[in-house]
Amino acid sequence: MEPRFLLLSDVATELNVSDSQVYHMVRSGELPAIKIGGRGQWRVERARLEEYIQQKYAETAEWVRGNPLTDRDGE
Repeated sequence: MEPRFLLLSDVATELNVSDSQVYHMVRSGELPAIKIGGRGQWRVERARLEEYIQQKYAETAEWVRGNPLTDRDGE
């Protein structure tokens, strides 16, 4: 069974980005997370990460529709 909550380093591995990028995403509110424990360690719920990924797919699809490739052979 997979854990419900992930360390920021686990999220970074999943997304193939740096730990500092994930920290910034969490601190900016882009990626929902919770702060737990006396030392205030961040955790990201696996379900929230999956929702975030789906949101990014939707945003990317919208961007692609609005920014189609142009045929450079016609130039």
